[in-house]
Amino acid sequence: MSMITVSPAPHDHTQETVKKLMYGVLIALVPASIVSVIFFGVGTIILILTSMLSCVAFEYLIQKYILKNESTISDGSAMVTGLLLALCLPADIPFWIVIIGSLVAIGVAKMSFGGLGNNPFNPAIVGRVFLFVSFPVQMSTYPKPLQNWFAYTDAATGATPLGMMKEGIKNNETISDIMSKVPDYIDMFLGKMGGSAGEISAIALIIGFIYLLARKIITLHIPISILLTVVIFTGILWKSDPARYADPLFHLLSGGLLLGAIFMATDYVTSPMTASGMWVYGIGIGIITVLIRVFGAYPEGVQFAILIMNAFVPLINKYIKPARFGERLKNE
Repeated sequence: MSMITVSPAPHDHTQETVKKLMYGVLIALVPASIVSVIFFGVGTIILILTSMLSCVAFEYLIQKYILKNESTISDGSAMVTGLLLALCLPADIPFWIVIIGSLVAIGVAKMSFGGLGNNPFNPAIVGRVFLFVSFPVQMSTYPKPLQNWFAYTDAATGATPLGMMKEGIKNNETISDIMSKVPDYIDMFLGKMGGSAGEISAIALIIGFIYLLARKIITLHIPISILLTVVIFTGILWKSDPARYADPLFHLLSGGLLLGAIFMATDYVTSPMTASGMWVYGIGIGIITVLIRVFGAYPEGVQFAILIMNAFVPLINKYIKPARFGERLKNE
């Protein structure tokens, strides 16, 4: 007599596995990682290796000695968390701070909730925000691109375009004055500017985006809804007062918007299940990002916006969901 297996959704069976999907994300992040190494040198290599290895090590140790269950480090999820965390940090940040961030990302944000599939918040962003609050000086200084390739913690630092914009507006400078100081859009598109290791090059992130879409690892809904929302609202502000507000292209190319929209907001576990829910989720992230960037105290707002909307995902999933199987026939 065969037993029926009862399990929660989804019940769709495909050839995709968690391992294939996670390694697909790692491949998609290779262009951004390479560009970061080119512009920031050996610091990026140390940063990425430290973050990925410590994330894998912490997951293994917690599962073996605390949870006492089977290790899942081979599925690649810890490596994805480690790489995303690394790409959210300055390339010259001391390695011991990276290890602390990895412990928070894996130990607090992921494993304390039961591991992959159970965490309500994106682990890499939790690690990054914790470090930002705990080490604001180290997290707010970024190495300048194209210096001594072998320089690490002693590299010369400078402000990001978003930081320069925020500071200029605070000092009552006009947008045209501020834009004369920041890198031009070509440099920002290619990656020749200050910023976190993985957020500097729009072209590298777009290449990764195309790969994820081609492999059907993610869909267009969340990235497009975030980016379109940011474009619309920053465009309205720019049109209303171009002397005070930056144009939409500046917001798209600067900061961690592309990295967050493509690789973090699309996390399967912490994003909505339905297409309609994804649109609501993405629009919410876009609006909060603009509010923080333009009116808040911090230059950047993407990570905070994603964490806030992560908290709303259970509510979105509850109220925006497809009709039950057979529901339409029953009502006809």
